[in-house]
Amino acid sequence: MFLSHRIFRRAALAFLLLFLLSCGSAHDSGEFYVLVSANLRIPYWKTAGAGFSAAAAQMKVHSDLKGPQTFDPKAERDALDQAVQKKVTGILLDVTDAVLLKDGIDKAIAAGIPVITIDSDAPASKRLFFIGTNNYQAGLMGGQRLAQELKGKGNVVVFTNPDQPNMQDRLTGYKAALARTPDIKITRVVDIQGDPRIAFDTTNQIIGKERDKVDAFVCLEAQSGKDVAGVLNSFHVTGKVVMAMDTDRETLDWIQKGGIAATIAQKPYTMAFVGLEMLDNLYHQKPATLDRDWSKDSLAPIPDFVDTGSALIDKSNVEAFIEAGKSLTSAPK
Repeated sequence: MFLSHRIFRRAALAFLLLFLLSCGSAHDSGEFYVLVSANLRIPYWKTAGAGFSAAAAQMKVHSDLKGPQTFDPKAERDALDQAVQKKVTGILLDVTDAVLLKDGIDKAIAAGIPVITIDSDAPASKRLFFIGTNNYQAGLMGGQRLAQELKGKGNVVVFTNPDQPNMQDRLTGYKAALARTPDIKITRVVDIQGDPRIAFDTTNQIIGKERDKVDAFVCLEAQSGKDVAGVLNSFHVTGKVVMAMDTDRETLDWIQKGGIAATIAQKPYTMAFVGLEMLDNLYHQKPATLDRDWSKDSLAPIPDFVDTGSALIDKSNVEAFIEAGKSLTSAPK
């Protein structure tokens, strides 16, 4: 009897989740969703764009990617404003600068356009909720591994985009992990301004003038890890620890070669795929109002945060990670 009841509950839950995500088979051909981000040409956002397009194709709705091809928060703000002016059905937004984008998010909500943030959040805005990595936990995971690599002692340089909330959370996680090892110190935090060449140039300067004063490099964004590893390799520098973020092929290659100790894998495809599904659900199952702080409502019809997960990739599992990626891309569509 107990087993039957448990099976029934599981079946009911599965049906509810299926209904919420699919919203049945009825989709409006006029639905038009946009994913707005900056730096769309980098592999991370190409992967997210693939997830967004796949979800749109599955549901037979229109979609598009909007934003600059380079890191440019102001151009991203303009792309967001244009999407609002066109009265799109829903917006999935990567937040490069929470302060800069807040007004655009709030205007969208006021116009009745749902906005869900992905990858990086803007909690002070009226966005509905956030889908992405628990970035504090990702930083904590990276910090714990860094402490092991340094054997409890060393000086660390961090490369980041400090205005991005996700990188702020990652740095907070690293600091929390390193607080347990007081002989590891973050001696410098470098704002790369969305340009990995700054990380490249800074690493060159450090190797030229301060080689013995830096033991590790932590890269909180996707692009600089491979550049740092490349500089160290070109100068034949060994014994330095490089911690990276994300899983473009060059980063994985450097892990295989030993130039990068580890990286944190995220799920941009999943973020964008689930994000569009949830935007579509909000269109078909509209809440009474969009302009409400749902985080304080225990009976809210929407979540506050959807964690898509993260994992640490190093030499022990990089081959399996690469093979899994090949299987995914070669699977029948």
